[in-house]
Amino acid sequence: MSDDERDEKELDLTSPDVVTKYKSAAEIVNKALQLVISECKPDVKIVDICEKGDSFIREQTGKLYKNVKKKIERGVAFPTCISVNNTVCHFSPLASDETVLEVGDILKIDMACHIDGFIAAVAHTHVLREGPVTGRAADVIAAANTAAEVALRLVKPGKKNQDVTDAIQKVAAAYDCRIVEGVLSHQMKQFVIDANKVVLSVSNPDTRVDDAEFEENEVYAIDIVASTGEGKPKLLDEKQTTIYKRAVDRSYNLKMKASRFIYSEISQNFPIMPFSARALEEKRARLGLVECMNHELLQPYPVLHEKPGDYVAHIKFTVLLMPNGSDRITSHPLQEIQPTKTVDDPEIKAWLALGVKTKKKGGGKKKKGKKGAEGEGEADATNDASTQEQN
Repeated sequence: MSDDERDEKELDLTSPDVVTKYKSAAEIVNKALQLVISECKPDVKIVDICEKGDSFIREQTGKLYKNVKKKIERGVAFPTCISVNNTVCHFSPLASDETVLEVGDILKIDMACHIDGFIAAVAHTHVLREGPVTGRAADVIAAANTAAEVALRLVKPGKKNQDVTDAIQKVAAAYDCRIVEGVLSHQMKQFVIDANKVVLSVSNPDTRVDDAEFEENEVYAIDIVASTGEGKPKLLDEKQTTIYKRAVDRSYNLKMKASRFIYSEISQNFPIMPFSARALEEKRARLGLVECMNHELLQPYPVLHEKPGDYVAHIKFTVLLMPNGSDRITSHPLQEIQPTKTVDDPEIKAWLALGVKTKKKGGGKKKKGKKGAEGEGEADATNDASTQEQN
């Protein structure tokens, strides 16, 4: 086997080392999410919580692979974001931002970790209140979560990306909610958070992606955002955008000294993964980022909003399409929710009843009666909103 062939093989889930790195990254980001949720309290600044999430990931990944000969890149793969109420995504404020949390806020927490470029991403919705979540807030969380459960069962070899798009929209409608337009679920590869295979959240004439079929040994970040509003978020203030990713295929000779300094710092510290401008010197970054953006050297992750009063929920998980079935490696248990709607649609119930793991072929006896026998135990026990809504 040539070195090139060996390198290509190592990118695949057929390599136990690759699977280990994905799962190690997932363990860290799941713990980071747990930490962030525990820090979300009234009157606490959002930026302080985001920084704690990022710091935890940097600290924990820094403990791994310290004694190997080859340098292993590791750390934050997507900065911690806490988007509140009708804010849809990507709110990760600068150090000077004074925004604090309030009782009753609906928080969308989004973050990712990588080890050697193998990325584990997660997003979770948490309401800052005591007791069960009720009313339309509960509906939208149940819609996003049930859609995620259905997606988990449909993102498997042989299924098409359009199958998932159609299904999650149907789930949202059952809760009188809408899937938010413009959110994409991506295949992920080593050092690539947004590979070519894509699942659209909403099909419309303005947004098209290539038809694709899921294949064994692929990895996906399944990204579901639901809203009680129209599901057509808008950019209200460009100054809120703080997360960027270097466009590796673009080049330009920057004119301003501040721009060259900032772009050099970005290229050195964040060559591939998305980063927060919070990691840069704020005053210089404000000057330098403008020219970088004007010449498309950076890809922005804009902060989008639904209308005031709309409720938005976000669930994201990373799934490995293993030979024995789908392995969801990132998640967090929901609060108790009491939706006003129930899912009675037979097709949605049939999707939720599908197994996540593949039954063993021949040889061994099939075990019946155990919830985990087909592997859906770990997925259903914590996150199946179709069960929780009966509570």
